[in-house]
Amino acid sequence: MQELFSMELSKVKLVVTDMDGTLLNSKHEVSERFFEVYHKLRAKGIQFVAASGRQYNNIVSKLVPIKDDLIFIAENGGIVINGEEEWLHIPLDESLKNRVLTVVENSPDMYPVLCTKNMAYIRKDHTDFVGLLQEYYTQFGYLDSLVTFADEVIKIAVFHEQDSEKYIYPVVRQFENESMVKVSGQQWVDLSHIDAHKGHALKEVQTRLNISPDETIVFGDYNNDLEMMGESKFSFAMANAHPNVHAVARYTTASNDAYGVEIVLEKLLATLS
Repeated sequence: MQELFSMELSKVKLVVTDMDGTLLNSKHEVSERFFEVYHKLRAKGIQFVAASGRQYNNIVSKLVPIKDDLIFIAENGGIVINGEEEWLHIPLDESLKNRVLTVVENSPDMYPVLCTKNMAYIRKDHTDFVGLLQEYYTQFGYLDSLVTFADEVIKIAVFHEQDSEKYIYPVVRQFENESMVKVSGQQWVDLSHIDAHKGHALKEVQTRLNISPDETIVFGDYNNDLEMMGESKFSFAMANAHPNVHAVARYTTASNDAYGVEIVLEKLLATLS
């Protein structure tokens, strides 16, 4: 079985990795071990995609040494950028945005974030939230009212300090028939256009690069990674992944703090050497 796996792995042309809980360790850092194996795989023609619920500018800030060679899936698939080219962007309907905000802003202890192509916005009275916000959104600003914001919105991210699945999801699940509602982390739920998810974005990338699911490796850990797991023959759940991800992934690797992504990529490199 291991020999067969290695033979099949040698067909891989595309590596797609989530960021938080996957490529990033618990300190939100990318390891030097990753950069080392990355350069060796790039020399063999392997293309890499960073896929995250984070803001595009923020993902770039984590991967500065290799940013010019990466394809970025940002805002959970609402945006796809390759170099200077925008391959995809899917905005949220304005009327839906305001209905979601009305529900969230009337719920206790929730912090909504409006995510646009280049900026994130929070309410001026939510400044106590800024320290945590900055980890995920490099470019952000303040508004008196989110409901009156008239420009295009890609995603609404909602934060709860204790438990997103317990406190946020039950409140916003009513919008699942008309939007993509994702528990994207222990403290986050994201709402976006029904087609704005990592699976749809990955299919766009695969189509443009003429790369099939049989030639794609995907790494992920949370519910916003579920759709892209279905677009890869080599789908890996991190050891620390949500049970839903373990249920759909074909394989499991070590945790994000135990170099789970790097271990698999080193095996890939060995098959190509």
